[in-house]
Amino acid sequence: MTRTVHPIEQESFRILRSRLDTSALPPLRRAVLERVIHASADLAYATELVADEEELRAAHTALHQGAPVVADVAMVASGITARRSVCRLADATAAPGLTRSAHAIRLAFAEVGPGAVWVIGCAPTALEELIALDVAPALVIGMPVGFVGAAESKARLRACGLPAVSNVSEKGGSAVAAAALNALLYTPYPLGEPVEAPERADAAESADAPQSAESPEHSEENLQ
Repeated sequence: MTRTVHPIEQESFRILRSRLDTSALPPLRRAVLERVIHASADLAYATELVADEEELRAAHTALHQGAPVVADVAMVASGITARRSVCRLADATAAPGLTRSAHAIRLAFAEVGPGAVWVIGCAPTALEELIALDVAPALVIGMPVGFVGAAESKARLRACGLPAVSNVSEKGGSAVAAAALNALLYTPYPLGEPVEAPERADAAESADAPQSAESPEHSEENLQ
């Protein structure tokens, strides 16, 4: 896919780099951090994003060799601009002790099997279910948002040993989760020198994902 970088995106990255020096970071960690900040206008991610370069390199290779991508909600899926993703929330149903989000993870795993990249940007219960299942992921981007369970689910993700990208606070959301995935997709393969500016952009670029607050229809309460 060839993308033409929109001038607004170019200016956003120029401003970002004028306020935050990311030049010392390894290439994929830098790409993920910058695109998350670009999607959120929140420089605090520089101190709370958790990602390992070697895990990112392995996931980058897997993605560019065709690993499937799974999103927890449609807002995350719509923000992933360079790859079709699997999202089974519309097919999921809640049951006692099981939210729709968690059931959607079960359905998606039955479809894609091991080796996928999972992008969780809304529901903590989706991330909890993913951790509980033996999904053998290429990477988990776990950045759900909310006051109930979000920070705790991300802490469990970091503790469980799965290759992961997460952040340490209650914030997160569809836009930043999709942005982290897009950073890996947009970085050319095979990985060479660090890229100084976005090489590709969506022809209809407005951002990596919707910039507004989480839609009520995708809130954790409505996914029960």
